[in-house]
Amino acid sequence: MKQEKEEWQNPIDKDKITENPHNLPYAHNVGSAIIFPEDKDRIKSNAMSAMVEQTNVQMKQIYEQMELLVQQANQLKARVEISEEIYASEMAFKPITGHTYHLYEDDKGKKILSMIGPGEWARGMKYKKFIATAKLSGDHTWDIIKKADS
Repeated sequence: MKQEKEEWQNPIDKDKITENPHNLPYAHNVGSAIIFPEDKDRIKSNAMSAMVEQTNVQMKQIYEQMELLVQQANQLKARVEISEEIYASEMAFKPITGHTYHLYEDDKGKKILSMIGPGEWARGMKYKKFIATAKLSGDHTWDIIKKADS
């Protein structure tokens, strides 16, 4: 009778079994599907690479937009400078909007606005230096068509 009263002991450790085997992070049966643990460092590395690539593309777009704005600002600045030079020059006529005129400098350094272009003089250019060809816009600024150095 003594043997009958002895408690039966399960040979499997309680820490190694579960009531919900489907929640285990590994295969719990010989016929179970293989479960590979995720390589979290690799996932993070791939995500970081994609993020860096995308932000670099966006930064390049912003940089190109900035370059365009700088170029436009420089063109506007040059346009203002030529407009100021033309309005400070000697004019023997009233410029008409939409027409093209030519800015020259004479031997004394005085600027002169002319209707005659650098290649249109019959006996050679009358002035010392050609500065620019510009067209008068509706807002009374001058669009540079050609500069002496270009």
